[in-house]
Amino acid sequence: MISRWSVTATATALAATSLALMAPGTTASASPPGTKDVTAVMFEWSFASVAKECTNTLGPAGYGYVQVSPPAEHIQGAQWWTSYQPVSYRIAGRLGDRTAFQNMVNTCHSAGVKVVVDTVINHMSAGSGTGTGGSSYTKYNYPGLYSSADFDDCTSQISNYQDRWNVQHCELVGLADLDTGESYVRGAIAGYMNDLLSLGVDGFRIDAAKHMDAADLANIKSRLTNPSVYWKQEAIYGSGEAVQPTEYTGNGDVQEFRYAYDLKRVFNNENLAYLKNYGEGWGYMSSGVSGVFVDNHDTERNGSTLNYKDNANYTLANVFMLAYPYGAPDINSGYEFSDADAGPPNGGSVTACWQNGWKCQHAWPEIKSMVAFRNATRGESVTNWWDNGADAIAFGRGSKGFVAINHESGSLSRTYQTSLAAGTYCNVQNNTTVTVNSSGQLTATLGSNTALAVYSGKSSC
Repeated sequence: MISRWSVTATATALAATSLALMAPGTTASASPPGTKDVTAVMFEWSFASVAKECTNTLGPAGYGYVQVSPPAEHIQGAQWWTSYQPVSYRIAGRLGDRTAFQNMVNTCHSAGVKVVVDTVINHMSAGSGTGTGGSSYTKYNYPGLYSSADFDDCTSQISNYQDRWNVQHCELVGLADLDTGESYVRGAIAGYMNDLLSLGVDGFRIDAAKHMDAADLANIKSRLTNPSVYWKQEAIYGSGEAVQPTEYTGNGDVQEFRYAYDLKRVFNNENLAYLKNYGEGWGYMSSGVSGVFVDNHDTERNGSTLNYKDNANYTLANVFMLAYPYGAPDINSGYEFSDADAGPPNGGSVTACWQNGWKCQHAWPEIKSMVAFRNATRGESVTNWWDNGADAIAFGRGSKGFVAINHESGSLSRTYQTSLAAGTYCNVQNNTTVTVNSSGQLTATLGSNTALAVYSGKSSC
């Protein structure tokens, strides 16, 4: 959702925050271009740590993109949401300086991984003080960048999501709302993004896009040195709301929050059999303009989606997302939390996965192995769907792959019809081999809450 936390986390602000979970989308390169469309979202990882992970894990696993947390100078404080309160557009946040950022981009590119930046351009900070890079600021006055004339006239908090003007001109949980209708403001934002492009950035995730007019974002995008750059907008869907995610698809991709909300309900309380027509069949936006996820940094904290604490439900939901051909998937990779405001361990420095609270979901074997499955089956439609009417499903991806998920309470043994060529395949979910006979049939036993995934080109484990 939108990063919408104020310095003073009052009950009112938190309530508004929950409402503010909406954002936008565009059309430039609908779904990341190329053959690899999975993004690892390295939430609050330092740039130096991201660089190492691109080399060690993301590149070899086949991730097409890595998304990094906002790099701009921001307010001081240990909480994660301080990253979403910029005070200047210098690369001088807690996660690393300009040199570290440039090195990260270069290193990730060498590993075959493109870089997307979480970009905060709807607002600046709340309060006043000195930023992480030493810049002094007060709300509505950011020396050398913005003065009070550059902000919207409404200085009260957003209170009515049925009122377009209120949503797009008032303040998200007390954060100084930029007047993105102004030419100067548009130019300043484009200047920041062009600076990132000059460092080799490949795309942007537009935070809180819903709180900016789609035409304003289109104008900003037109000012970029690469106006067709990949563009993914955060626009949270709300039934009956004045601002809808579909308004933003002309600019690029839009995050489809309903996908994550519904996956939680299905995996926790309903039947996986319902997923047979997931995506457009459920009334979602077109697959080609949709960014999808099981959880993100906001939703894992506010309880609207599954998160790492949901164990097998969470793991299997990610397996399904990577196996099923709808949208461009994000894998959220963050850290353990009991306090929803807590910032990253060690200031974002990751010495090793699964230590010091780092969850590293992008490297969980069941999830990581599905990235190569997705790359190998790209462009193939769903075939040979099977379900038991309840919590066991299986489906193919043309003649390129096949997946089965057993979310039942007991083991399941059966023979599946696939469109795979006869031969031996590696079940990448547990590194055992399975055989497909001359009729395309595969027989397997799946334990409770486990999956099977095989694909062409992966015969040995």
